[in-house]
Amino acid sequence: MPSPEPSEDILRQQLAGLYPNTQELERAVAGLRSLGLVSGVPASARGADIDLLRRDRCGFPEVVFGPGKPPELVVDIFRQQRQAGQDSLVTRISQEQAAAVKAAFPDAIHSPVAGTIRLCSDPSPREIVGPVLVVTAGSSDRPVAEEALETLRWMHVRCSLIEDAGVAGPHRFPQHLPRLREAAVVVCVAGMEAALPAVLGGFVACPVIGVPTSVGYGASLQGLTALLSMLTCCASNVVCVNIDAGFRGGYVAGLMAAGRQPK
Repeated sequence: MPSPEPSEDILRQQLAGLYPNTQELERAVAGLRSLGLVSGVPASARGADIDLLRRDRCGFPEVVFGPGKPPELVVDIFRQQRQAGQDSLVTRISQEQAAAVKAAFPDAIHSPVAGTIRLCSDPSPREIVGPVLVVTAGSSDRPVAEEALETLRWMHVRCSLIEDAGVAGPHRFPQHLPRLREAAVVVCVAGMEAALPAVLGGFVACPVIGVPTSVGYGASLQGLTALLSMLTCCASNVVCVNIDAGFRGGYVAGLMAAGRQPK
C-alpha cells in the first residue's frame, strides 16, 4: 500500500533547511503541490474528486459542469473550494441546484440568463486584467454571451457586452469600433451564418474568439453552419470554440488577456 503524501506543513518544515529564503521555500512547496506530491485540504465530496490543485497547475480553480449533479453535491464542492480559499463557478446550473447553493452561501451570484452561479472567496475581488469585449450578433445569442461574461467575472477579468451588432444592420457596427480597438481580446457570439467574426477580425489587432450558437432556422443545423463558418473564416485573427460554449470562449479569452499583462 503506497505511503500517503506528506502534509504541506511537514514538508515546509523539512525543506526550510534547504530554502532559508521564504520566497524560494514557498516556490518549492508550490511546485510539489502542483504535482500532487503534497496532501492538502481533503478533496472528496460524495461523488466528486475535487481537483484542489488545479489552480496551482493551471492558474484558476476547477469549474463544475452542473447537469447530472445532485444539488447537495454542488454545495459540497463549493464548501470544499471555499475552505481551500478558491473561487467557485458552476455552469449550466439548474434552478434547484442554484437554490441549494444560495441557501448555503447567500453571497453566491446566480445568473439565470447565463445558467451559472459563482462564489468568490475574496469579498472584494479586483478585476486585474482586460478588457475583454463580448459581442453578440443578435439578442438571441445573449444566454451564451452571458455565460462567457460570468466566466470572465469569475476570473476577475474586466469585461463588458456589446449586444446586437450583427452585419444584417451594418450601420450599428461602426459606433463600437473605438471600444473594440482597445480590447485585449474580443469574444464574438453569433448564430445563423455567423458572418460577424470575419468582419470584426478585419478591424481589430487582437485575437477574436468565435462562439457559434445554435440560433437559427433549419439549415443552420443547430449551430453547425455557424461553426463551419467560423472555422473557415478568412480573417487571420479569428479562432473558434464549440457550439454554445460560452464558458470555453470566456475562459480562453481570460487566459489570453492575462498573458498580455506585464509581469
